[in-house]
Amino acid sequence: MLRALAVDDEKPLLEELLYLLRSDPRVHSAEGASDATEALRRVTRALESGPDGPDRIDVVFLDIHMAGLTGLDIARLLAGFARPPLIVFVTAHEGFAVQAFDLKAVDYVLKPVRPERLAEAVRRACVQLGGPAGAPAAASGPPVRGQAPATAGARPAPQPPQPPLPAHRPVPEVTVADRAADQIAVELGGVTRFVAIADIAYVEAQGDYARLHTDGGSHLVRIPLSTLEQRWAARGFVRIHRRHLVALGRIDELRLDAGTTSVRVGAAELQVSRRHARELRDLLMRHATG
Repeated sequence: MLRALAVDDEKPLLEELLYLLRSDPRVHSAEGASDATEALRRVTRALESGPDGPDRIDVVFLDIHMAGLTGLDIARLLAGFARPPLIVFVTAHEGFAVQAFDLKAVDYVLKPVRPERLAEAVRRACVQLGGPAGAPAAASGPPVRGQAPATAGARPAPQPPQPPLPAHRPVPEVTVADRAADQIAVELGGVTRFVAIADIAYVEAQGDYARLHTDGGSHLVRIPLSTLEQRWAARGFVRIHRRHLVALGRIDELRLDAGTTSVRVGAAELQVSRRHARELRDLLMRHATG
């Protein structure tokens, strides 16, 4: 039977999702998290407890649009670990389905969530985990709120003990939550790597993608430049052009030439748009005077 974690930063929607999950006889337990940080901490604890531990999480039902890290960001972080939980995205937006299935999501459920559609997602998770996938016994839908789900004949017959799973690789000292704060996940050839935000000199927009430039090379991520601008403003990243976001502390020179402004960041020279030039000069002056 599944142990589930539901993640949504809108409390009424989270409570509704938990209610539906707890009404499904194939779900042993369903806990909630209202933001990415809480979700990552719970998953970290689950990984530390091992595949048979009391805090085990088999599947995460994950909203996409949340304050801070998005559900896609969380899924990318989890993909970097040896035994990540399954992911089911639950969202009001159809446009992220391709990215979701690129991240090996089990299912993609649209809001408002219909009980029968969520039941199908649970079935798919059960199949992928190798457990029984029978439909919920109550064909008439979930029970009335305030009543316990009916149990007579509802739960599948007890299954024989499964062989022990392979030993779980120890979780690194840096937790998932720490990585979420200080690093960004990048994918290359099916491998997820973590790049320290402090190592990024500037970011270049490439359509709906962004290219992160570091001293050691560059990395492409599926995150718009405007999103990174909002997330990293407190880390000293400033917008200098519609195409560029720069770490203020990595600017080596500010150049003014015939009415145009540019900055040198390492070996790269980047143009500064007129609308950002005055603000950038003021920020650099304040940064220089400490």
